[in-house]
Amino acid sequence: MSCAACSARVEKAVSKVPGVESCSVSLLTNSMGVEGTASPAAVISAVTAAGYGAALKGGSESKSSSDSEDALKDRETPVLKRRLIASVGFLLVLMYFSMGHMMWGFPLPKWFEGNHVAMGLVQLLLATIVMIINQKFFISGTKALINRAPNMDTLVALGSFASYAWSVYALFMMSDAVVKGDHELAMTYMDELYFESAAMIVTLITVGKMLEARSKGKTTDALKSLMKLAPKTAVLIRDNTEITVPIEQVRRGDIFVVRPGENIPVDGTIIEGSTAVNESALTGESIPVDKSEGDSVSAATVNQSGFIRCEATRVGEDTTLSQIIKMVSDAAATKAPIAKIADKVSGVFVPTVITIALVTTIVWLLCGETFAFALARGISVLVISCPCALGLATPVAIMVGSGMGAKNGILFKTAVSLEETGKVQIAALDKTGTITSGEPRVTDIIPAEGFTEEELMRVAYSLEAKSEHPLAKAILLKAEETGITPENVSDFRALAGNGLSARLNGDTLLGGSMRFIGSQTDVSEDLLRQCEGLAESGKTPLLFAKNNTLMGIIAVADVIKPESAQAVKDLQHMGIKVVMLTGDNEKTAHAIGKQAGVDKVIAGVLPDGKEAVIRRLKEYGKVAMVGDGINDAPALTRADIGIAIGAGADVAIDAADIVLMKSSLADVPAAIRLSRATLKNIHQNLFWAFFYNSIGIPLAAGVFISLFGWRLNPMFAAAAMSLSSFCVVTNALSLNLFKIHESKGDKPVKKAAVLPEFTEAKAEDSGKTITLSIDGMVCGHCENAVKAALEALDGITSVSADHEKGIAVITLNGEPDMKAVKKAIKAAGYAFKGINNA
Repeated sequence: MSCAACSARVEKAVSKVPGVESCSVSLLTNSMGVEGTASPAAVISAVTAAGYGAALKGGSESKSSSDSEDALKDRETPVLKRRLIASVGFLLVLMYFSMGHMMWGFPLPKWFEGNHVAMGLVQLLLATIVMIINQKFFISGTKALINRAPNMDTLVALGSFASYAWSVYALFMMSDAVVKGDHELAMTYMDELYFESAAMIVTLITVGKMLEARSKGKTTDALKSLMKLAPKTAVLIRDNTEITVPIEQVRRGDIFVVRPGENIPVDGTIIEGSTAVNESALTGESIPVDKSEGDSVSAATVNQSGFIRCEATRVGEDTTLSQIIKMVSDAAATKAPIAKIADKVSGVFVPTVITIALVTTIVWLLCGETFAFALARGISVLVISCPCALGLATPVAIMVGSGMGAKNGILFKTAVSLEETGKVQIAALDKTGTITSGEPRVTDIIPAEGFTEEELMRVAYSLEAKSEHPLAKAILLKAEETGITPENVSDFRALAGNGLSARLNGDTLLGGSMRFIGSQTDVSEDLLRQCEGLAESGKTPLLFAKNNTLMGIIAVADVIKPESAQAVKDLQHMGIKVVMLTGDNEKTAHAIGKQAGVDKVIAGVLPDGKEAVIRRLKEYGKVAMVGDGINDAPALTRADIGIAIGAGADVAIDAADIVLMKSSLADVPAAIRLSRATLKNIHQNLFWAFFYNSIGIPLAAGVFISLFGWRLNPMFAAAAMSLSSFCVVTNALSLNLFKIHESKGDKPVKKAAVLPEFTEAKAEDSGKTITLSIDGMVCGHCENAVKAALEALDGITSVSADHEKGIAVITLNGEPDMKAVKKAIKAAGYAFKGINNA
């Protein structure tokens, strides 16, 4: 394929094949994606019948990154460079004979003096050589014409050949005039020779093609740089011996080792050792991440400090790096909706230009101009028209934009997602793991009178060290950060629904909820107010006592990520309304929403409820859903743009249109900025392509001769055509300079959305509702555990739990299976106390 007309022809031909549901042809990567039931053989046959060639792209597991990298290698530029050097060599000699001697009197050998036929023959030979060197234009153009699908090569071939054919005719007429002794007529025909135009046209187009090829090669730099990151070998442990094998031989379950400074060869899990890993290759984040036993590592990341032994979990094309490469290349192979405009124009562009050239020639002849003059105008029309600029306007910008995103850990799966993200009016954000870290952290340490923070933390650490509760992990992490060491306790007991108890050096230690500790010891009014204040702000207060004396309060909460509030502010500055969706209770949700600064909080929303909320929001504007969990998948799919946090569940990532590898909410406004910049670049490219052709064609046809005396030489027309595509590609490359994390240039959307009012999600559910009394829930994590356990039961359509009230409201169809309900609650680690009829 040589231009947009070619890709349009191929797309049209393949779309007619029975079984083909959709087809997308990329001029930039010379590739085609086909969906449907048609066989590859039938598709290839259709491409061949259209006058082009095709082969099935390899995709086996054994395919190495070097094979993929080789597929993107720029083979076109070296060939064009050799053609150009040879063409210029002969063209310079030709120009010396034609213009140098005739216009500026450059000297020639004596035997040429007065021998105009000889000079014509030399020009004929040199022009023929240049045209043979560039025969690809003529072969491709003629084939396309025969197949009734003329392309850019057809325009070039027609323009060059018309100049050549007219010059050959003039040369024969000149020789006839010489034979008849009419030297004045011979001199007249000498001025009608356009051999230099015929050769110059193909040479200048080759210049443009070479510049275009070089620039197109640079658009895939991001993809090629990702491929170069892939390690070529791995060190495996086999029979207790280290052996180095090619990366293609690594299989899932193999044990491999990585030393400091080495690249991690495949995705795996650390089974021995600890280290710091530089993951900038995948996420764009340069700060190393600490890794220890049980943590996952990814291919192409760098082990910076320790020796680690790992088990391979994903190899070949399943690794994170390979998936990123696939996403970027797939995005480049798909078409953005805006490309359809250019495609429609490209499909009729070349036949229209050929018609205009013929009409131009005929009109000038009817106006009384010489055939040479009329022909020059027609040739100028042919060679100035450029369908390439139209065909490249969108794909080059998409390739550069998706590559820029990949460098910064933002993966757009399709060209559609890259174009549409910038049009988002409403951003719906999941709370846990998206706005918040998803892991509880200690937020407040309040010792009672007579105790210190260190004493309180030491007792809490000693108690919680043997607990498996999510909140216990928060206390353990805080204690380790402050350097506190636990003491060995005895008689440890987990009191279901209440807390923990143990003995230490003869002392009785207790820890748990305010209700439990309050029943065991006296809690002052001041501490009670502080507990209530902590609960109001979305935190879970844990109380600890020694020998029935209260030691103090440790508050634990799922804290918001450091960048979340600024990310929300950036989105709002762009004119985007921000909504937070969560299954948590109203109190906790509003506390987090207030910290993040969102426009609206919708709490108590179940997975199906999230999807319903997104459906409702879509009535008020274009919606992006940002989430990380399995329960976010329906909402991610329903949204106009689904954005998955990279550290989230695979199901969420599969359902999304965009994946944020750094798991940072700050990348949401960055993705929108990049989308807007890419779309703006596409608009610029399309404007240039349409403007160039709409001005260039009338200029070449001679429309402005009578008005301003502007006359376009075919050689200058060829030069203009050769530079037009180069300008479009170069403009697309300017996207590489765009700063996606800078908010200075942010502008609000043209039409801001108005958020609808929502009632509680449970009020929208239909069916019978029952309130269950449950003991043991002390925080939001407990609520989620109870909800997950009950939602898994048949017949239950929704669950809303409240740990403060100790209840769970279930909505169901039909009569409840209370045995199954009791069993599910008990299995989750809580106590069922009966049905609350209050």
